[in-house]
Amino acid sequence: MRKAEFINQQKLNTISSLAKESTRRRKNYNFHSSDDDICHRLLNAMEPDSYIQPHRHLDSNKDETLIVVRGKMGLVIFGDHGDIEEISFLEPNGDVLVANIPSGKYHTWVSLAPDSVFFEAKGGPYRPLAADEKATWAPEEGDQLSQPYLLDLKKMFDSLA
Repeated sequence: MRKAEFINQQKLNTISSLAKESTRRRKNYNFHSSDDDICHRLLNAMEPDSYIQPHRHLDSNKDETLIVVRGKMGLVIFGDHGDIEEISFLEPNGDVLVANIPSGKYHTWVSLAPDSVFFEAKGGPYRPLAADEKATWAPEEGDQLSQPYLLDLKKMFDSLA
């Protein structure tokens, strides 16, 4: 039988340190034991220079819930052709701290402060994004245009912070 697990500030600091050392500038800490589990629950530490290509989850069981634990995050929801439908600024003690993204909606998540950490929950099992789940109108992760695109996304939050 598994033991209860408690996350303290020291654990958040450790995950954030690992994110800073990571090439992708983010790091997961999984509560689920396997990629095949039917429910995925994890902490994700994310630094401000980390880029997540806008994407969607076409599986109707993959609604995604995000809760900001520490720092500041920005969520961008897109239409099918890259038009921005909604943006939201999230922080633990702010007006908004939780977002639920329905399956099929293009979205991306940007860190707006160092050492940001969020909790994520969605249906499993884990499967890499399929080609039709990645936004073809946005740069891929690692592309030379991804950082300028990320900066443009972050500028949208300047007036909300």
